Amino acid sequence: MKILFLAYFFSLSLLCQAKTLSVGRNQPLKSIKAALEQSADGDTIIVTGGIYREGRILINKQITLIGKNFPTLDGQHKSEVISINADNVVLQGFKIVNSGHAALEDPCGVRVYDKNYVVIKDNILDNNFFGIYIQNGKNCIIKNNTIRAYGKQEQLIGNGIHCWKSENLQIIANKISGHRDGIYFEFVTNSVIWRNISFKNIRYGLHFMFSNDDAYITNVFKNNGAGVAVMFTKNVKMFNNYFEENWGDSAYGLLLKEIADSYIFNNRFSKNTSGIYMEGTSRIKVEKNVFSSNGWGMKIQASCMDNEIVNNNYLKNTFDISTNGSLVLNTFNSNYWDKYEGYDLDKNGVGDVPYHPLSLFAVLTESSPPTMLLYRSFMITLLDKSEKVLPSITPDNFIDNTPLMKSLPL
Repeated sequence: MKILFLAYFFSLSLLCQAKTLSVGRNQPLKSIKAALEQSADGDTIIVTGGIYREGRILINKQITLIGKNFPTLDGQHKSEVISINADNVVLQGFKIVNSGHAALEDPCGVRVYDKNYVVIKDNILDNNFFGIYIQNGKNCIIKNNTIRAYGKQEQLIGNGIHCWKSENLQIIANKISGHRDGIYFEFVTNSVIWRNISFKNIRYGLHFMFSNDDAYITNVFKNNGAGVAVMFTKNVKMFNNYFEENWGDSAYGLLLKEIADSYIFNNRFSKNTSGIYMEGTSRIKVEKNVFSSNGWGMKIQASCMDNEIVNNNYLKNTFDISTNGSLVLNTFNSNYWDKYEGYDLDKNGVGDVPYHPLSLFAVLTESSPPTMLLYRSFMITLLDKSEKVLPSITPDNFIDNTPLMKSLPL
């Protein structure tokens, strides 16, 4: 109890001693670096509008740095713009532009070095190699930033928000475009990605690697090179996201590779080459999602097992489901398929005849892509109808025994 009282007293005394420093053309201090030299832990530095070309700005004290009217911090294509090397730092209200470009050093608009409880919010980051980089951080918040770059090749640009070996991060309501990956997680745990818009990035809107026990919720991933990739990961929750217009030869809304024990719920997959591409996945529940106007609703490779696909809507896809093998180790239950031609005599809302969502043409296209030239031909339609009556190539147990007669109101 005595120790808690002393800690409280010490924190209160620091708060009482804290001061506010002002930087600007008409202020006592003309540079941010000068204000940082005069500051102490707990202080606030307010920077008024203007352009500040001060090279790399190192924050190594527990301060709050606030910009008024978005003062511009210009790296002049030479260096990292802001380096944070202290806990409990707040960075808010700046326009941070023109970091250096170097593949070995990864210069950033803002970088956090092995620190905790850092808040980066309400900033504009423009034309930086990496936007915001959290390295070995804990309990950090990246919120309501606009992060844009103009990369043309993924080797020549970094990621918008890059997080490595961190935990308990909150990535909230950011807009990211023009980077290699919009958001990148590697060895990041117990973190949330919420209400972000990641669009027109060269590779992925979001890229997960070796990052367990995370959630991404209510984000928009649109018109990226290959959508979203979640790899070598377990216990991920993916709720209420939009995967839209991710087109390309090897593109998809969502790639799942070597992941397990995860939940994909109430997402929208629209106008992607493949809505979901699954490879080496196990114990994934895909529930109450909408797959609409995709080339393939889902591609489920033969290496996938114990996945449950239940209560989803499949609407206007060229192919609802595709696979590259004959062994079926996943279950399909109570989905709505707009291609289902069965009947419901007892009027219980469930088709009386099971549905085989894997068409013969989907199997042929998987093994020989040039057969797409025959799409919508009379011969292919005849083959598909014959296959449904007397299955010979498609697996018998690739089946939804309880197909819904009406789409779910998702």
